[in-house]
Amino acid sequence: MGESVKKVLFVNSEMFPYLPETDIARIGRELPQGIQERGREIRVFMPRYGCINERKNQLHEVIRLSGINIIVGEADHPLIIKVASISAARIQVYFIDNEDFFKRKLIYRDDEGNFFPDNGERAIFFARGVLETVKKLRWAPDIIHCSGWISHVLPLYLKKAYKDDPIFSGSKIVLSLYGDTPAEALGPNFAETVRFGPIKPKDVPLTPEATGEDLAKMAALYSDGIILGAADVSASLADYCHGLNVPVLECDPASLADGTYKDEYNGFYDLFL
Repeated sequence: MGESVKKVLFVNSEMFPYLPETDIARIGRELPQGIQERGREIRVFMPRYGCINERKNQLHEVIRLSGINIIVGEADHPLIIKVASISAARIQVYFIDNEDFFKRKLIYRDDEGNFFPDNGERAIFFARGVLETVKKLRWAPDIIHCSGWISHVLPLYLKKAYKDDPIFSGSKIVLSLYGDTPAEALGPNFAETVRFGPIKPKDVPLTPEATGEDLAKMAALYSDGIILGAADVSASLADYCHGLNVPVLECDPASLADGTYKDEYNGFYDLFL
């Protein structure tokens, strides 16, 4: 694994016990612990969805990390960082919070199943929030492992907006893809709204009608390695990933079932260290 402990940043869309135990949430909970037990240093981030009970899960705000504003589109949105601990696993989880984007009780869809029209902006805020918070922590990750569709803006930002920051200059992106990729469009202005700082139009290969799958393909384009984390990843997305010049770890349902995927993923990280 190298001469020193390597640092892995997990950027999760879901994590049990904060959300119901889906396959993604289970991996979000088990994988960081497994990687930590294999000798690596970890940090874990996820959105603070409004359905997460702060009192039950003992979330509290970290004042020293909160307080900056993130511009999404033409509006400023305050970044609030909260933290909770899974004591049995010795894991601390950082939550990206904002009243405009994450106060609502439902996660991505309303009561009638309609995709929230600002989900694209929520993904932008989440990615910026994670990267800005890691900068404040002054914790330089070797691997950034993005899991779940709401993390898919982060690879673009790391490679095009934060690549010269000393905290991230050595960071590699590993992208886990699942069957959660939304088919809906992310909004007519998403391709423009996602740009900031040095990011140019040519860096964002998205049309005005870009869907969640288009965003996933852009995330794959800016990743150093890709994990097909579930059997239900769409064929078109999997084919796109196989056409890129990066390592792809295939889905192995048996290893996901018996937990040995943690060794496979740990070994996959070594390709980039």
